[in-house]
Amino acid sequence: MSKGKHVVPNPHGGWSVRSAGSSRAAKNFSTQEAAVRFGVDFAKREHGELYVHGRDGTIKDRRSYGNDPHPPRDKR
Repeated sequence: MSKGKHVVPNPHGGWSVRSAGSSRAAKNFSTQEAAVRFGVDFAKREHGELYVHGRDGTIKDRRSYGNDPHPPRDKR
């Protein structure tokens, strides 16, 4: 089960937050900013990823709130 959340443009106007693989939106918003705020809380609760898409559908931002299986190594 994927824990990715996506902020995507809604075809009827506004923005939607969806879980990865879901065809239905968890919630709809009039602004992208409000959708991102909700998506951050949603992703943090489930320790997952948040993908913010632009109007053209491309991923503009990606944020991780989960356990990183490959954390960066300390160079010191």
